[in-house]
Amino acid sequence: MTKNTLIAPSVLAADFANLQRDIEMINNSEADWFHIDIMDGVFVPNISFGMPVLQAISKHATKTIDVHLMIVDPDRYISTFAKLGANVLTVHYEACNHLHRTLQAIKAEGMKAGVAINPHTSVKVLEDIIQDIDLVCIMSVNPGFGGQSFIEKTYDKVYQLKEMIKRCKSNTLIEIDGGVTNKNAKQLVDAGADVLVAGSYVFGAENPTATIADLKQITK
Repeated sequence: MTKNTLIAPSVLAADFANLQRDIEMINNSEADWFHIDIMDGVFVPNISFGMPVLQAISKHATKTIDVHLMIVDPDRYISTFAKLGANVLTVHYEACNHLHRTLQAIKAEGMKAGVAINPHTSVKVLEDIIQDIDLVCIMSVNPGFGGQSFIEKTYDKVYQLKEMIKRCKSNTLIEIDGGVTNKNAKQLVDAGADVLVAGSYVFGAENPTATIADLKQITK
C-alpha cells in the first residue's frame, strides 16, 4: 500500500519578481499544498512578507494554502488570515501563552489548526493537547531563513511524535519544515512524516516541477 505523502513547496524560496509564474508552476505540478511563511522580524530574525502578498497568492493558488506564522502574538491575526484564504494556520508553541485557546480560535474561523515547534522544543510539550492539533510542524532547521542544513535529531522527534499520536488516538499530521531534499525525504516519511515542506531544494532546482514529482515518487 502506497502512502500519499503531501509535498508543500515553500513560497519563501520563490522568485518574487516572477511570483505568479511560480504559483502557476505549483498549481500545475504534483505538489499538494502551498507553504507560506509569515515572519515578523521579532519572533525570528527575518521579515518575509505580509497580507498583500498572501492575498495575491490566494488569488491564483488552486491548492491548499498552508500558512506558517513565525510571529509574536499570532492571536491578533487569526481572523485576518482566514479572510485571506489560509486553509491551514500554524502558530508556534513558543509564541503562544494560551495555546488551547489559540487552536480553538483558528478552528472557529474554519481553518485547520497547526502547531510548530523549534529545534530545541521537545515534542512532549504537546502531549496534553495533541488531540486538538490538526498538524504539528517540526522545524528541522532554526526558523527564519531558507537554505539551512537539516538537523539530524529531527528523525528522533518524528518517531516520538508519531508514537504519541498513535497512543492518544489522534489524527494529527506531522509536517517537516527545513532542509528537506531527496536525500532525507524517504527516511522522514518512514519515521512518520506526512507533509514535507521544500523551499530552496525545489525553487533552486533546474526543473522545479520534476523535482516535486521526484519527491512524490520517492516518498510513496
